[in-house]
Amino acid sequence: MNRPTLEVADIIRQHGKDFIESNRSWLSWQQLKALRAIERCRTAALGGHLDRCSRCGHRAISYNSCRNRHCPKCLTNARDRWLADRQKELLNVGYFHVVFTLPHELSGLALHNPKIVYQLLFQTSAETLLEIAADAKHLQAQLGFLSVLHTWGQRLDHHPHVHCVIPAGGLSADGLRWIHPRYAFFLPVKVLSRVFRGKFVAALKRVFRAGKLVFPGRLQASASERAFAGFLWALLRKDWVVYAKPPFGGPEHVLHYLARYTHRVAISNHRLLGLEDGQVAFRWKDYAHGGKKRKMTVSAHEFLRRFLLHVLPKGFVRIRFFGFLANRRRGKQLAQCQRLLATGPKTRPSAGQAQPRDCAWPCPLCGGPMMVVERLTAEQVAVQSVGLRSFDDTS
Repeated sequence: MNRPTLEVADIIRQHGKDFIESNRSWLSWQQLKALRAIERCRTAALGGHLDRCSRCGHRAISYNSCRNRHCPKCLTNARDRWLADRQKELLNVGYFHVVFTLPHELSGLALHNPKIVYQLLFQTSAETLLEIAADAKHLQAQLGFLSVLHTWGQRLDHHPHVHCVIPAGGLSADGLRWIHPRYAFFLPVKVLSRVFRGKFVAALKRVFRAGKLVFPGRLQASASERAFAGFLWALLRKDWVVYAKPPFGGPEHVLHYLARYTHRVAISNHRLLGLEDGQVAFRWKDYAHGGKKRKMTVSAHEFLRRFLLHVLPKGFVRIRFFGFLANRRRGKQLAQCQRLLATGPKTRPSAGQAQPRDCAWPCPLCGGPMMVVERLTAEQVAVQSVGLRSFDDTS
């Protein structure tokens, strides 16, 4: 894929300082840290390394990445390593995709209590799947699945939901049989929706009574017990959205799909179209009209505000495993699933010749492996850059 002409980092470099000065009252330390990291990512400010081609001797300096998990440029390698690990866990069955979405009435509460609300979203959606699947009226089996938290919509608005990727079927209660789903749609979404709604509202009531929720600003109107009870009653009267997508074609399609949903935050640089006169244009898909691609233009400050809505609390884990894929069960139960389905860990052919471990990137002149020969601080990068320019001028 070609390098994008505009990056989130460019918007931060041009408008980040003014944005911070205008919005410092509500910006958290984690949001400020993300802005600073993305701004400096792959620049001389973070240092770098001197690389040399082992074939033709070409030399170049590469700048270090910021490694912030919200940076659009720093997730590719982590995603590839994660997918390689998940590859060993694929089962020889189809896979389903179920999405649990919180109603927009919860957005304000979630933004001011992110750890609590997002944790409840993970917990109650997983409990819903495990409970309905174990019911004799439905699957009567133990599921194993992964859940991925997304907090954004296509227009970068706040839209908390979890994507659950689930093998089609599960283990019998005694662990001796693999039970295949009786429905083409896996589990009934209306039942999932009602149970999810009930579990989430009940959990929210418990954390409220424990005094764990905060109600700043306009939320203060819902802080009393009576007002919060009315808020919860209104939530119970709504239909909550649980969406089950059609099944995957098989395990060979799963990894390609997961790559789109695991290590992506808010927006990719390739969706950015332009930055002019303080206005940011980006591409989005209008799923209400068949996924039609549309263009949206907002001010740079509004773009940064929307982007920062999706900075997660420190240490919050946004990819989790449940059922027989949970960390404490995976070793034994996953192996049992593979035996029952007469399959072992899947392997994929290499996309090309493996590069040496210390290879940084392919040489732009001959395609040979560029090897890291020296780690550089920010000050050393400046010195080495002058030396390389002088070398190039005399070559």
